[in-house]
Amino acid sequence: MSSESTGLVYLITGGCGFLGQHLLQVLLEKENHISEIRLFDKHIDASLQDQSTDRVKVTVIQGDITDYPSVVDVSRGADLVIHTASLVDVWNRVPERLIQAVNVQGTENMINACVENGIQYLVYTSSMEVVGPNVKGDPFIRGDEDTKYNIFHDMPYPRSKAAAEKLVLEANGKKVKGGGPLYTCSLRPTGIYGEQHQLMKEFYQNGVRTGGWLIMGVPRETEHGRVYVGNVAWMHLLAARSLREHPERLGGEVYFCYDDSPYKSYEEFNMQFLSAFNFRQLRVPVWLLWFIACFNDLLHWLLKPVHCYAPLLNRYTLAVACTSFTVRSDKAQRHFQYRPLYDWEECQARTQRWVDTFPLTTADAKNA
Repeated sequence: MSSESTGLVYLITGGCGFLGQHLLQVLLEKENHISEIRLFDKHIDASLQDQSTDRVKVTVIQGDITDYPSVVDVSRGADLVIHTASLVDVWNRVPERLIQAVNVQGTENMINACVENGIQYLVYTSSMEVVGPNVKGDPFIRGDEDTKYNIFHDMPYPRSKAAAEKLVLEANGKKVKGGGPLYTCSLRPTGIYGEQHQLMKEFYQNGVRTGGWLIMGVPRETEHGRVYVGNVAWMHLLAARSLREHPERLGGEVYFCYDDSPYKSYEEFNMQFLSAFNFRQLRVPVWLLWFIACFNDLLHWLLKPVHCYAPLLNRYTLAVACTSFTVRSDKAQRHFQYRPLYDWEECQARTQRWVDTFPLTTADAKNA
């Protein structure tokens, strides 16, 4: 009996992470042809196995994407891989060699495991940072996959994602065990937000540490495209389904991933969810932020031998924050009928319910 008739086995690398958990939920709710979902992660949440249903078995497997034998073992018998495992770091918190090992070597391991185990379908979670924003401040307004842009990677993370995506796309058409071709595609989400988003939580925690003050200075006219994590998961589901059904159309292609979330700067976007905490905004000129960012980078370099000083603000993150970068998902709509599963009102409500679970600040407690 074929896997199509008994149900497909999906492997999600990074399956216990931010995107992985949302992807699990969307697959359980919206995909009817799966019998098992394997969640492969270095840092596991064993409770996710409790989400197994009468129809779908959820299996949590601990392992390291940089360990090839483990990757081969966990992917044996899988029909399709969604490769989300990645180290995201633009703050100099993680050594470059480790970023390369996870993001590049880990991706190569996953491709080779597909070949060895006869897996024909691989969906890769890339990033808009494969393209930009660049540190030169060049805007990218409502761009698509064919828009010309001065790509300039100044940090290990975007360099590693660009290298990994290149490996994935070049692997399209490669022969796997059994003689069939490997079909690959790559999704490039913009800045993801939603429940359990660590960066939004850090933005909140910064406000708590400073006694309710948040330093703001990114030009108000700056626009960034943010995308709700549930819609990113939905696009992965649609891409995986269509890659099986129309491999000649999706194989070797890249797709930007965006929804209907409003175009705002990162600061303004986050603040719309944190208004209940009564944070006070201290607006400073951009040149002062640049001075602070340079000082932070200098401190990072000086303290590196004894301490990892890596605040959110550095020259790279400030350059990205000050550069407008917005995309369109028209190609995904044309190729596999992607439209957001959740509209902006629902994305906002779901995220807000999570943010409302954050502890009140001292000032808020007095006003409560």
